[in-house]
Amino acid sequence: MWKAIWKNREKVIFAAYVILYLVFALTITFYQPLTDNPFHTNPPDEHARILIPNYILEHGSIPTGLEEEVRIPSYGFSYGLYNAAPYYLQGAAMRLVSVFTSSPAALLYAGRLVNVFFGLCMSVVVYCISKKVFEDEGKRWLFCFAVTFLPQNLFIHTYINTDSCCMLSVAIILYALICGYRTGFTRKNELLLAIGVILCALSYYNAYGYILCSVVLFCGYFWKKENQRIQYDYKRMLKGFAFISIIVLAGAGWFFVRSGLLFDGDILGLTTRTEMAAKYASPEVNPLTMQTYQDRGYTMFGMIKETNMLNAVYTSFIGEFGSMSITGSRFMYRFYKAFFAVGLIGTVCGIVGSFGKKKERKWQSVFFHANMAVCMAIPVFLLFYYAFTMDYQAQGRYMLPSMPPLMLYTVYGTGFLVDRLKKIRKVPKWLPATVYVLGIVIILFWTGQMIYKYALPLYLMTTVV
Repeated sequence: MWKAIWKNREKVIFAAYVILYLVFALTITFYQPLTDNPFHTNPPDEHARILIPNYILEHGSIPTGLEEEVRIPSYGFSYGLYNAAPYYLQGAAMRLVSVFTSSPAALLYAGRLVNVFFGLCMSVVVYCISKKVFEDEGKRWLFCFAVTFLPQNLFIHTYINTDSCCMLSVAIILYALICGYRTGFTRKNELLLAIGVILCALSYYNAYGYILCSVVLFCGYFWKKENQRIQYDYKRMLKGFAFISIIVLAGAGWFFVRSGLLFDGDILGLTTRTEMAAKYASPEVNPLTMQTYQDRGYTMFGMIKETNMLNAVYTSFIGEFGSMSITGSRFMYRFYKAFFAVGLIGTVCGIVGSFGKKKERKWQSVFFHANMAVCMAIPVFLLFYYAFTMDYQAQGRYMLPSMPPLMLYTVYGTGFLVDRLKKIRKVPKWLPATVYVLGIVIILFWTGQMIYKYALPLYLMTTVV
């Protein structure tokens, strides 16, 4: 039996990987509460986000975002104004379940389970990425578990939001680009890229850097050096670009056309949001009366220093449940600091050209990495920019789109350092594999502790709906 398990260990580990995700995610999904007013164990803003699925449940139609029913009382605007497509799916799921039951808990779970499904799909895509990038199975599984079981990433797949769909889109885009740069942009890879861009466009503005870099990376791929001459395959690029564009316009264009028609050309809904907030918001959060750090004469660095923002952003990037009120062990946050530090040091020491192994294509690898750096930097920049110029929110979950490529480099760098151990004669052969297994065990331990020791007892003390 053990020989059979060992022989099929890839399937066994994959099954365990998926089952553990479902166990952890469903525990949070079914036990975290939702009350009418914000409560410290509530998921972030779910009481405001659920207004849109509830509208679809009640009326059987999509709201414009201007209706009073979907307006957030204190802030004066609605999440229905922009990037609302995932809410439509959640509303459809709730409406389907309402055929069988009117239980508030069942309807809430129906909406949340849409995001659990997004997270499940993301875990599968992450596994596909790992198989493309890592030949060593230890690195492969460490990457899978590090991404899927980062507490904050797991958490966003358990309540009603658009972040979950966004993270799936980032994984799909990353996978499509890696496939394209590894094996060429076939129709299959172009279709995958188009799907990722559609989901990203309809879910979360903070991740739009991936759309921008996808265009740059796709167009840049067709530069080739042949017979000591640099040439550009315009014909192939234009065919592929047209194919992707048609699919993206068909899949996502309708939403922005609709917004433009509804909001006098405001296709992103941001201007309309500001106008609604100015008209309906409470004084303390009204853009006409609220004093931002910029208005108060601070520099961005002054804001960061005064508020200890870096620490708040870091801890909520790693994992804070509830309304950023349920934290894990301080050793969990220290572990991830060490993990990122070791991995990124290893990356600096060892990887240039990890995606382009052929010498004549090495520039493409540098080009790819540069764009990944931009993808990681944009959500970070937007977080600090909006905190400084709009409403101060030190929430690391806004940076989560940066996480998949960050983990990719972290695991690659860790693997590089572990590979160096293999060259030391006195190091036992089993040590490198042990490092990866230990890393996975530690990740699962901290995530499990976060859920079952710190979050669940508080959940059980609160009414679910």
